[in-house]
This record gives sequence, C-alpha cells and structure tokens, in this order.
Amino acid sequence: MNHRLIVSSALASVLSLGIAGQAAAQDKSKEKCYGIAKAGQNDCASLSKTHSCAGQSKMDMSAEDWKYVAKGTCKSLKGMTEQEAMAKSKS
Repeated sequence: MNHRLIVSSALASVLSLGIAGQAAAQDKSKEKCYGIAKAGQNDCASLSKTHSCAGQSKMDMSAEDWKYVAKGTCKSLKGMTEQEAMAKSKS
C-alpha cells in the first residue's frame, strides 16, 4: 500500500474521532452521570484526575467516573450529578 495513503487515512480517522467527541460533549440531550460506569467503560476523565481518558476506570460504579446518558435518566440509573459525586468523594 502507498505510505501516503496510510498516513492520510490514519489522520482522517483521528480527526473524525475528535469531531465526534466534541459533538457528544455539545449534545444537550445528554448529561454526565457519575457512579454508573463499569470498569473500562467510562466516557472521560475522572473527578480526581487519576486518569484523563475514556475507558480507563479501574472499578465498577466508581463515584469519580461518569458516562453520558439521556438527559433526565441519571437518577433512575442510581447515578449522581457532578456536585453529588464531588461531595461523596470528599467524605
């Protein structure tokens, strides 16, 4: 395969992932829900900054890790808001 084609394909993939991540972050129909992510299934950085990326949570249902959920469904999933999660991690 052409080296230039491989490099440009990889670059296009990285750029599209960045755009998709921004779109999810700006989606007003979703909200962050803390304490519901299973290990390795969080959507981004933890509250305490022990990791800074999706998929890096080490334990199930950690109050420091979050997932995007449909707005208004977090409580029914037994999740917490960011403020509730911060209060829980301080105690």
